[in-house]
Amino acid sequence: MKMQKENKVLYWLCFGLLIVLYLIATIFTAVASRSEEVIRIGVNVIPMASFAGIFSPLANICIVFLVLFYEKPGFILSFIALFVAFPRVIISIIISHNWGSLSGLFGNIFTIVAIIAIYSYSKKIKNLQTAEVEHYKEQQKLAQHLFEQTATALVNAIDAKDTYSHGHSLRVAEYSEKIARQMGKSEEECYKIYYSALLHDVGKIGISDTIINKNGKLTDEEYEIIKTHPVMGNQILTSISEYPYISIGAHYHHERYDGKGYPDGLKGDDIPEIARIISVADAYDAMTSTRSYRNTVPQQIAREEIVKGAGTQFDPEIAMIMRRIIDEDNEYKLRERIKLKGLSANNELDCNEFADVISDGIWVNQHLCRIQFDYIPKKGTDGKPGFILFDSLDARFHSDDKTAEELNNYEYLRIIKCEEIENAGVRKIERKIVGLKDDSEKGAVSDERHMVISAVKVRDHVLLRLEDEDKTEEITIALPDSVRYCYIGITGSDCIIKDVVTDREEDPVKDVYIKRIAEEISYIDGPEGDIPNIQINGYRSDATEGIPITDGLTITFHTMSLPTARLVWHCPFVSIYSSGDKKVKGENFKEYALVRFDGENWDSNDISDNRMIINQTDNFGGWDVWKEENKKGYDAVVKFQRKDNKIITTTENLGIFIKDTTLITDGNKELYAALTGDQVALTNIKIKH
Repeated sequence: MKMQKENKVLYWLCFGLLIVLYLIATIFTAVASRSEEVIRIGVNVIPMASFAGIFSPLANICIVFLVLFYEKPGFILSFIALFVAFPRVIISIIISHNWGSLSGLFGNIFTIVAIIAIYSYSKKIKNLQTAEVEHYKEQQKLAQHLFEQTATALVNAIDAKDTYSHGHSLRVAEYSEKIARQMGKSEEECYKIYYSALLHDVGKIGISDTIINKNGKLTDEEYEIIKTHPVMGNQILTSISEYPYISIGAHYHHERYDGKGYPDGLKGDDIPEIARIISVADAYDAMTSTRSYRNTVPQQIAREEIVKGAGTQFDPEIAMIMRRIIDEDNEYKLRERIKLKGLSANNELDCNEFADVISDGIWVNQHLCRIQFDYIPKKGTDGKPGFILFDSLDARFHSDDKTAEELNNYEYLRIIKCEEIENAGVRKIERKIVGLKDDSEKGAVSDERHMVISAVKVRDHVLLRLEDEDKTEEITIALPDSVRYCYIGITGSDCIIKDVVTDREEDPVKDVYIKRIAEEISYIDGPEGDIPNIQINGYRSDATEGIPITDGLTITFHTMSLPTARLVWHCPFVSIYSSGDKKVKGENFKEYALVRFDGENWDSNDISDNRMIINQTDNFGGWDVWKEENKKGYDAVVKFQRKDNKIITTTENLGIFIKDTTLITDGNKELYAALTGDQVALTNIKIKH
């Protein structure tokens, strides 16, 4: 962009220079043609009028250059200049009998004819060039369109062959493009990465259908055959010589950053960047899509696997970018496009026995949610809707024990036919009728009935308000603790439920919105140190008070992941920040660094520059062991070194050594540290300056 501006300035600078030269030459021509003086050079006498024959052509040359290089603006300006000069020359000849100006007259006439010819020819050439460029662009578009159609046809062929990975190639292409954009790639680079990713599995065309669609684990021999698809893909795509980049993804997307991949065993940056991007996107989609041998993996689990694989399976920088993309995916759009469980195309649940069909869970949180729907009892029955309150990692209720265990499924209670409540795992339930409708409020008798549910969760309490055509009832539920999520699954008995609509309040309700019916479960009843213990139920849902950062500051504390914790980032964090009231997210809050005990990187921003070193020591027993040790609890130490605007934070926990160097770039001097985290209890916090 800068270069373009410089060229534009130079372009118009030359334009102005030509005009100045033209004016100087014109003035000198006029002065010289009227002069009767002579110049003596030795014995030679040169009339001044003869110099008009030099300056006049120079002026005309300026005119020609204006037309040649500046086309329309030059042509218009030249015509104006010549026609302004024309009367002066005529007057000079007729009135002053300055016959020396006659050459100027013919020169002007010749120049006018010349610039018309030059302009016409230049315009014709330009039109031809434009037509040629447009033709070339059309040919390029046609070739590109043909390429895209061919790529789509190949992808459709793969999808037709592999019934369980339908749409996989398209999703991998979309995720790869997202990663590329986050990396700051150009539009052209993003295009190349997209199509390289789209065709990454094209080699599967050469693999037997029985192997690709096999239910269950592959034999060693079958797995070796599957491992040939990158080479086959490369052979297929290298024949498309106009697009050499598309074979890269197919050939190298199963290489690993640690060199343990296939087919060539490349390591680190020896693996082409396109393939390193596709590798992360491919792994993420493989986890979050249905396969013949398993159901989809929840996004949180997929994220954890990317965290675990950073530096071994994946390029750590690209893995970090993918984690960021996942964290920004609040509505969970990065997944396989499938219908909601139990809902048909016209948004209906056809229920026979209770819980034989259950909708996907509707999240209940501190933002009041309203769920409305119509239902029709089946003929000859008193069928009614029902509900299941539960928690699971994928927001779906699972009745089979194996899947329920894998996805941390926890059932709270069942509401059958809006009457009977079965307590499956809550501490206390209170219900009351808050309104009965008389006949005048019930409306006309109809098979189709309407129901509205209002649901809200505050810490460990849930309030449900069920309103149908007969009554309004409130149910208050004390959950096992404050940590778990809560979802409502819609089901029913002998009825058809349709037209389900949900909406949610923008602002959260206050903590006192639900009247407590049980004391909150606490995991921080242990000894207290210099500042109060804290229980962090969700991601950074709480934090300690701010501790001024001085050189030599040491914070020791006992940490224990909560019983519901099961992911690697369910651990303590340290925030380095400033705020007017010393509180995290307080007045004028600015965060300079976040040191997470699982070693996830913290990005630099416009107020700080962060460099983090993370090493796994000999004490590191693997991530599963690390998570178990976190649940058992241990004593942690965090040390700070500070010199002016430079802060070094170090900690080593269960084999993860972290050294974070933070350079404060906004000049702030009042800096604080606070402990926070995700699903963790911090007790006996002691401070030493």
